[in-house]
Amino acid sequence: MSNSQTIEKLDQQMFLDVIRERRSVRAYDPTVKISREEMTEILELATLAPSSSNLQPWRFLVIDKPELKEKLLPIAFNQQQVVESSAVIAVLGDVESYKKAEKIYGQAVEAGFMPADTAKSFIERTVGMYSSLPAEVARQIVFTDGGLISMQLMLVARSKGYDTVPMGGYDKAKFVEAFGISEQYVPVMLIAIGKAAKPGHPTKRLPIEDVAFFNEMPSVEE
Repeated sequence: MSNSQTIEKLDQQMFLDVIRERRSVRAYDPTVKISREEMTEILELATLAPSSSNLQPWRFLVIDKPELKEKLLPIAFNQQQVVESSAVIAVLGDVESYKKAEKIYGQAVEAGFMPADTAKSFIERTVGMYSSLPAEVARQIVFTDGGLISMQLMLVARSKGYDTVPMGGYDKAKFVEAFGISEQYVPVMLIAIGKAAKPGHPTKRLPIEDVAFFNEMPSVEE
């Protein structure tokens, strides 16, 4: 095996280790702080996730001030990871992300990824389509893209030695009101991030034959 093949094999194993070692952690060391620089790097790597028409509708509200985590605690049904973790990241979906199409495709032109006339056509078509979507369809798109980036964020965090837990159990209406979230942004989930005080519980997954099928779905079970 050549050196390049050995390195590739090691990289693959490291990636698989990150996936296997990720756990939903609910007990954190409250003395551990994540610097703004490292948090920014984690978020930047997470934003390499795919999104519908590359509109990147995710927005992050990073809550790391102790008084704001205390404010969030009852909204999140008193889950202690809210105050014990280094931060809670609110993943939001921007239903008006099409307004950044010109900037997004302009960057693609500057990078040499597409000609200017192609970008102009993309911008016109994208803005026209997304601005006219029914509200529920727009929300569904940002929920899908929000899920993609949330998983990527959690894997990036694990690769850097941090732990996470995604939280859907919180009062979204109270969260929106308490943190001044406009109707432009849809709450997708909260993610606590920090260093585990206790490891997350290992869990079992269904056998792959129960969840994966090739070419046709099985008949519906009674």
